[in-house]
Amino acid sequence: MFAYVARQPIMDSDQNVFAYELLFRDGQNNCFPDIQPDEATSKILANNHLTLGLEDIACHKRSFINFHREALLNDFTSLLDPEHVVVELVETVPATDDVLAACQKIKNQGYKLALDDYSFDPRWDKFLPLVDIVKVDTYLSDYQTIAAKVEQLQRNNITLLAEKVETHDAFHSFKDLGFDLFQGFFFAKPEIVKQRNLPTSKLALIELMKESAGSVFSFERVNAILERDVGLSYMLLRFINNPTVNKRQEITSLRHALNYMGEIELKKFISILALARLGDEKPTELLHMSLVRAKFCELLSHACYDKDNPPKGFLVGLFSLLDALLSQNLPEVVNKLPIDLEIKQALLNQPGRLNNYLAIAKAFESANWLKLIRLSKDIGIEQKMLHHLFNQAILWGNGVRQTVSPHYPRSQVFA
Repeated sequence: MFAYVARQPIMDSDQNVFAYELLFRDGQNNCFPDIQPDEATSKILANNHLTLGLEDIACHKRSFINFHREALLNDFTSLLDPEHVVVELVETVPATDDVLAACQKIKNQGYKLALDDYSFDPRWDKFLPLVDIVKVDTYLSDYQTIAAKVEQLQRNNITLLAEKVETHDAFHSFKDLGFDLFQGFFFAKPEIVKQRNLPTSKLALIELMKESAGSVFSFERVNAILERDVGLSYMLLRFINNPTVNKRQEITSLRHALNYMGEIELKKFISILALARLGDEKPTELLHMSLVRAKFCELLSHACYDKDNPPKGFLVGLFSLLDALLSQNLPEVVNKLPIDLEIKQALLNQPGRLNNYLAIAKAFESANWLKLIRLSKDIGIEQKMLHHLFNQAILWGNGVRQTVSPHYPRSQVFA
């Protein structure tokens, strides 16, 4: 029942991931489903509430999970670890005394409480002393109304989270207003202040990506580029020695790594490392999303029996956020890479099979289940298989991210 879940990052003011909101395909409004409490059901929930553990899906950060009235009253929160879960009350939950009593019990059990889509309705006033985080939907209330209420919420030691933040301007506006957390995909869009040339170091990385994305691959050329960058060489060795990548033998030298991996895998991994270095001043979540997209599109390409060398699906997913990583328009960035025309067309949102793969990945990120159903039919792959492949991509992306970005920030804990 709970195998189907999407996640959306919740960022702090430094654009580091604080937590993930988990969104279930089954259940009203992406909530923890309302079901009758009995011993058998409780055991199923406790042992199998997700195909992946919460810690795998949320990268060992906190998980925000929506709860309806019945799930709150039936104490289903107790099946989840209060150290890793924030209990989120959706706006459709009635503000009744029995729900208030349930929230008090949940709070006493050590859980953090969040109020979703808060629109400053007085019916929630009696809940505010119990609430740790208020999620303000920036589309439901105008900026002036929100600004007038911020100080009152802050006096109650409530952490403020701005939802549906889709632009960098909105992020900075609500950050200046006193918001601590932000949810929306503003960080995945380019913030272009003025047109500027890429620095020489990043041009070299683009050159490396050209080598890995091209149809003719030169080990000598790649080796020469890597030898000039000690940090990149170290990252490659560290990456290949990761147990999620290599379980057979230890790689001891750069040349050994190149020979061991072989052309196809090496093309992918070099692209990952170059991308990681290109985005070293950007939110780590951008690289993480790129990795998950890349692996998912590759797995989906295999499931559809595509025969591409190098795997086009992988490169489409990996390069899909280059505009945000480089703060440049995507067409300009794509034109610098001598990649296959089909890959370019997919990155530029032109119709085709690769664009469908990328669209499915984006549907998972936004929990757009209706679009996922339609695209599943279009490519002839069952939804259950798509969820399975996306779960695999999440696990792979977690392992790779920790390798190329060992100082990935841990979740903060608000008092």
